[in-house]
Amino acid sequence: MLFGFPLPPLLLALVVIALDQASKWWILLDVMSPPRVIPVTGFFNLVLVWNRGVSFGVMNNGGNWNAWILSAIALVIAGSLVWWTRTALGWVQKAALGLIIGGALGNVVDRMIHGAVVDFLDFSVSGYHWPAFNVADASITLGAVLLIADTLFGGNKSADNRTDGGGKSTGA
Repeated sequence: MLFGFPLPPLLLALVVIALDQASKWWILLDVMSPPRVIPVTGFFNLVLVWNRGVSFGVMNNGGNWNAWILSAIALVIAGSLVWWTRTALGWVQKAALGLIIGGALGNVVDRMIHGAVVDFLDFSVSGYHWPAFNVADASITLGAVLLIADTLFGGNKSADNRTDGGGKSTGA
């Protein structure tokens, strides 16, 4: 615990931020100099995409305030998730929160440095391309899937299954 916050989710968030930023700088400084499409497999390419919007390029209009507004929203959400870590149930929930927090903050770093998020992973099937994404986006998605799966199938103790301290269920 650090000031009442559990360390594992926050450490995982820091690892995600570090991996995300390292991969983006590698792409920018080494791989995409000059920018191009690099086929890796028949269904995966490396590309360089500047996303000034949110997921799937929504709000990608290049407005001057986009980076600031989207960063502020992401910071509020990440702060709320950090607060949630104090009461998170089980390691799956804690890991999911760490992944989402790290991914959100990784993209905030991009917006503050570049005014846009660096996306570079491009997957396709039969010529149809999924919007390019990055390590932060993958972490957010994985974290969200883990939270949903844990909610549906995790079996965490809920308010309906609390005991009165003596082992007797209080029911609800």
